[in-house]
Amino acid sequence: MKVLVLGSGVIGTTVAYYLAKAGHEVEVVDRQNGAALETSFANAGEVSPGYSAPWAGPGVPLKAVRWMLMRHSPLVIKPLLDPAMWRWGLAMLANCTARAYALNKSRMVPIAEYSRDCLIALRAETGIAYDERMQGTLQLFRTQAQLDGTAKDIEVLRQYNVPYELLDRAGFIRCEPALALTQQKFVGALRLPGDETGDCFKFTNRLAEMAMALGVRFRPDSVIEGLDMQGGKLAGVRVRDQTGGETGGETLRADHVVLALGSYSAPMLKRVGLRIPVYPVKGYSITLPITDPKGAPESTIMDETHKVAVTRLGDRIRVGGTAELAGYDTTLRESRRATLNHVVSDLFPTGGNVSKASFWCGLRPMTPDGTPIIGPTPLANLTLATGHGTLGWTMAAGTGRVVADLLSGRQPEIDISGLTMARYGTA
Repeated sequence: MKVLVLGSGVIGTTVAYYLAKAGHEVEVVDRQNGAALETSFANAGEVSPGYSAPWAGPGVPLKAVRWMLMRHSPLVIKPLLDPAMWRWGLAMLANCTARAYALNKSRMVPIAEYSRDCLIALRAETGIAYDERMQGTLQLFRTQAQLDGTAKDIEVLRQYNVPYELLDRAGFIRCEPALALTQQKFVGALRLPGDETGDCFKFTNRLAEMAMALGVRFRPDSVIEGLDMQGGKLAGVRVRDQTGGETGGETLRADHVVLALGSYSAPMLKRVGLRIPVYPVKGYSITLPITDPKGAPESTIMDETHKVAVTRLGDRIRVGGTAELAGYDTTLRESRRATLNHVVSDLFPTGGNVSKASFWCGLRPMTPDGTPIIGPTPLANLTLATGHGTLGWTMAAGTGRVVADLLSGRQPEIDISGLTMARYGTA
């Protein structure tokens, strides 16, 4: 079967790899001139099935108000005259119940755990390297109230058999020796030893090379201008070569199309009469060189107060986080950089050189229930792989394997009934 994959981020590229492994003829289309140059470029560096939980939950609306009043706020909302933003926001509020949280969590954990297993197998099979570390993640708490609040999280971790450790100061220093300098700022930590870290950009590009060796064709610099319909199916994908100007347009045809356009999936689907509640939530990161290896993190540390992750990637430190609801605006805001600078300097004052940090932002494709959208659509030859939010890399390998199984006529190894767009009553 010939398959067009729209999007060459970590999801699209991983889908293409698994499709090629399954024997399909695959072509990947993207407007950028290479893989992983948008949201997958400089994310926080976490592969964190242990943190696979929806943002919407009991108490979140009140917390959101408190967050927005903080000097270094983890949440910024810039209201727009955009009906999609308001629909998405109201739908997220509707998911802020204990019942919805439990249901959404039950849908997210299996794909995240399955994806972690697929990634382990992929690493063993290919030897792919991407500054990976398998030393878990550490969630740091600055107040006793935060530490006490882990009781509910631990209950969920136990429910899904996710390994964890609740640590005092001596315990988290054993895992992250550099925190000895700043230990008095924290009362304890929760460690998830099964989580991993690494450079998503390196991973995606090396996997793209492996996919090309399997025969996958990547078509960069190709703007997707529309989807053509005929007889209730996709008849073609209209693209324009950015390097060819207005004369560079053509229609690509295939037996099947996989849409993996991240935050841009919803507006593209709208053109063919399909609606999914995927909306961009902007995240930021800085990447700085390590100046003192002993003063830098060993793996990933999550500052619970600021919702910022600090990760070691080879000879660099990646600091990622914050959530900004501002539509498709990719403006780099200095106030967000200040928050990231503050967190890494507060945790690891000698670890890296903030003055030499590069600054980046990306649009996370969020659903109001936190769960990705993977699987069939009302169009028989269109499959979705989008809406992964902050967990794109965490769920990438599992998503690729599921899509490859579906298109190959095989039953996926996990239940995907709660992952399709049908849960929104649109299919």
